[in-house]
Amino acid sequence: MQKIVLATGNAGKVKEFAGLLSDYPFEVLPQSQFNVGDVAEDGTTFIENAIIKARHAARITGLAAIADDSGIEVDALNGQPGIFSARYGGEHGNAEANLQKLLTNMQGETNRSARFQCVLVYLRHGEDPSPIVAQASWEGEIAQAKSGAGGHGYDPIFTVAGDTRSAAELSDDEKNAVSHRGKALQLLLAGLKEKGIL
Repeated sequence: MQKIVLATGNAGKVKEFAGLLSDYPFEVLPQSQFNVGDVAEDGTTFIENAIIKARHAARITGLAAIADDSGIEVDALNGQPGIFSARYGGEHGNAEANLQKLLTNMQGETNRSARFQCVLVYLRHGEDPSPIVAQASWEGEIAQAKSGAGGHGYDPIFTVAGDTRSAAELSDDEKNAVSHRGKALQLLLAGLKEKGIL
């Protein structure tokens, strides 16, 4: 089993990745296990922030690292919250404040189209000059109100395209098959196989 550090402190993401990678010879370890703190995400894109996080975790742990930078883009808000999704409501990681602010900002909007974006980055080591980058999106709309108890983040107010349910009402298997993170992971695994890492 190859140990890989997951560059996040988000317990929901750790659980999701462990499930997604359970069929592969990887032991996914959260960066908190190595006392790796958060790093300033001062990039201007999802890709830049994912690389910053992966490099930080890989340098400190000496392990290969996977980082995820993801968020939700809302067309009526010119792509906001975007890279600021985790701190949109003011306090980093306060999911309830984030989605309440988004619902407030969407009041009266008829164009409710939105998408989740996910960028995954794999670095072999802290100085890896050629990260493997995978990006995928998941189309849907911002609902009028929350529904569902599953998922995390904005899932309760994201109505999946072609479905009447929110992302928070999908089973883990249903979500992993169609979500931005599930699709990005398949692309990342293909990249790892191409490079002979898998």
